[in-house]
Amino acid sequence: MRPDFPIIFAGALPLKEGLPYAQCYGGHQFGRWAGQLGDGRAITLGEILNSQDERWELQLKGAGKTPYSRFADGLAVLRSSIREFLCSEAMNGLGIPTTRALCLVTTGKFVTRDMFYDGNPRDEPGAIVCRVAQSFLRFGSYQIHASRGKEDLDIVRTLADYTIRHHFPQIGTMKKSDKLSLEVGVEGSSVVDLTSNKYAAWSVEVAERTASLIASWQGVGFTHGVLNTDNMSVLGLTIDYGPFGFLDAFDPRYTPNTTDLPWRRYCFANQPDIGLWNIGQFTATLSAAQLINNEEANYAMERYANKFMDEYQSIMTRKLGLSKYSQQLISDLLNNMATDKVDYTNFFRLLSSLKADTTIPNNELLVPLKAVLPDINQERKEAWSSWVKTYIEELVSNGILDEGRKAAMDSVNPKYVLRNYLCQSAIDAAEQGDYSEVRRLLKLVEDPYDEQPRMEKYAGLPPEWSSRPGVCMLSCSS
Repeated sequence: MRPDFPIIFAGALPLKEGLPYAQCYGGHQFGRWAGQLGDGRAITLGEILNSQDERWELQLKGAGKTPYSRFADGLAVLRSSIREFLCSEAMNGLGIPTTRALCLVTTGKFVTRDMFYDGNPRDEPGAIVCRVAQSFLRFGSYQIHASRGKEDLDIVRTLADYTIRHHFPQIGTMKKSDKLSLEVGVEGSSVVDLTSNKYAAWSVEVAERTASLIASWQGVGFTHGVLNTDNMSVLGLTIDYGPFGFLDAFDPRYTPNTTDLPWRRYCFANQPDIGLWNIGQFTATLSAAQLINNEEANYAMERYANKFMDEYQSIMTRKLGLSKYSQQLISDLLNNMATDKVDYTNFFRLLSSLKADTTIPNNELLVPLKAVLPDINQERKEAWSSWVKTYIEELVSNGILDEGRKAAMDSVNPKYVLRNYLCQSAIDAAEQGDYSEVRRLLKLVEDPYDEQPRMEKYAGLPPEWSSRPGVCMLSCSS
């Protein structure tokens, strides 16, 4: 390692030829316009081009005050830094678009934080994580300028042009021959010609990337926790890991964010609708800057809805090893899982071991799922047996063989996800100076679909202690 590496990534030395800056943006927070926000504890060191001529932005989180820190100190604690470091790499391992974590540096200083806002602050070890992405531009990066009125509307266009040129170059080179003219809505409505307006084509691309991203979250049971418009990437990346959580017991209303408990606006089941709402705010911004018209804005939202349903149905079909989507079968399954609080990850992983054999006696249908259905009464056993029987019949009627199905299902149903209690175990050890568990988890989440012998304990259900505040749930600023 270069001797100046820890100095640069601790924020003590600028990157050579870099231009450090903090980004200004606004956003809707919990559905309400919050005005100017900005990088309160993130500083971009600069952008670099790699050997493939790809543009990457290096950003330090927790290096100190910025012009947008307001009354805060711009610092980050080891606890939240480890969570972001591990989860960004876990999402990459799952194949989900995300910002990445280059490194984590401890500062040797303590930072005072009141984690629960209960008047009991404590000193915690400080840390800085270096986040990497092709861009950290957010919906709010454009919203802030549109919100300032006529004098800043040209900035929306300039920023959109920059984004398209560097991150969506295929849009800038579209031709009429690309056949992107599409009719929208009912008969007699306008025709949206995406080849004649690059901003309309861009809005559709952002909408579809966002839809695809959120569908992939739903597939692995990931809940972001703070889907404000300032936390939405225009590149369709998972960004800003705060009070996130993967589902343990399946609960559609699960939120890992204590701030959101009274409303559950950002709970697991609401994420697709919130994504659409956020796209609505993004297209409204482009409309305000006169980059797209109402028909084009509506079309982007329509494309979001269609893309989400296509992607989600495809994901759930593959999770069950089916050849075609079955709404009734999947709906009944999720209702059963919610009723009995079945572990989301472990259930789908075990389902691949179930044999597609219609001759299995009723009293043996649930044997392969015993580990995830341990304490259910007779009525619930009958409900589950009925579902399993219908599932097996669906597999058999479509000629789906067990061998190929197991391999296919295991490739989309992870054995390991970064459960909050695993994060906390690593954090507890790291705060005592032992980073071995952080390294072990980092290795684990690189290949979440593999069996990984001798690592089975990391697929286990959460222990009782994990239900304590600060583990299963956190606040927005944690």
